[in-house]
Amino acid sequence: MKITIGAVCNPGTAMENKTGGWRTFMPIFDYSKCIRCGICETVCPDMCIYPDPTTANDKGKCVFAVNYTYCKGCGICANECPKNVITMTLEEK
Repeated sequence: MKITIGAVCNPGTAMENKTGGWRTFMPIFDYSKCIRCGICETVCPDMCIYPDPTTANDKGKCVFAVNYTYCKGCGICANECPKNVITMTLEEK
């Protein structure tokens, strides 16, 4: 999609921009340490971290998964995680 200067984009077009291809580091989760607080989901600027409903515990809380198609590898999730569940690892391409 070509956008000219001053152009207005229609809502919902962000899904067309698959930004994960230029990521250098990727978040890797150690679920054994996860307390399911959801901070990673909240702080993710790309909204690519989401609760995985197949991992719900008896209280209904899920661990979180990453949609790597949209993850840019910024590391905010790893920086903000209170239990150091997320490590930013150099991605092999």
